[in-house]
Amino acid sequence: MIKILIADDHAIVREGLRLILETHGEMKVVAETADGLEAIKQAKTLNPDVILMDISMPGLNGIEATRRIRKDCPRIRVVILSMLSSPEDIFRALQAGATGYLLKESAGTEVIQAVLSASSGRRYLSRKVDDIVIDSYIQERTQVQAKSPLEQLSDREKEVLQMVAEGKTSSEIAGILFLSVKTIETYRSRIMQKLGLKDVPSLVRFAIEKGLA
Repeated sequence: MIKILIADDHAIVREGLRLILETHGEMKVVAETADGLEAIKQAKTLNPDVILMDISMPGLNGIEATRRIRKDCPRIRVVILSMLSSPEDIFRALQAGATGYLLKESAGTEVIQAVLSASSGRRYLSRKVDDIVIDSYIQERTQVQAKSPLEQLSDREKEVLQMVAEGKTSSEIAGILFLSVKTIETYRSRIMQKLGLKDVPSLVRFAIEKGLA
């Protein structure tokens, strides 16, 4: 039997969750609470398997309550159930130790699966939250990549850099790209200047570190 504590300051939400959860034969709601501080007390007293935790609650917000519960009772899994869907709220909840994050708009269809996953120690994010996390990660990586020294180089300079790192001579590179040897050497000099490198071995090491060779 999976023991569940519901922490939400809206009675109608708690009642709705209880009805959904207790239709599953292996789940039992052992208590309900409307604030974060009480949720901590109930967690220590009742030792539930899973807590469904709202973020916005009086007394103590759900993220801080999650942090304290996970610190004092690491066996207990917490699934955040919230209307908040910003990447910041999601990451703060996960950093606090939450095993799952559900948006209230999708709780009716996903809460059973979230509880089952959490009770087994598996992370669960609602479909929309999953998309938000992935989009945020892509945006962050794009910003990081834009600051990379490699992004200072033109497409042609990247081609020359890779060939230099592969051990090709200026003459060989010139033949492949249909350019003059002098042009290739100019490219190589410009690449080294942009990257702040002083010799070819440093250039090769940089290319290898960036996965170009």
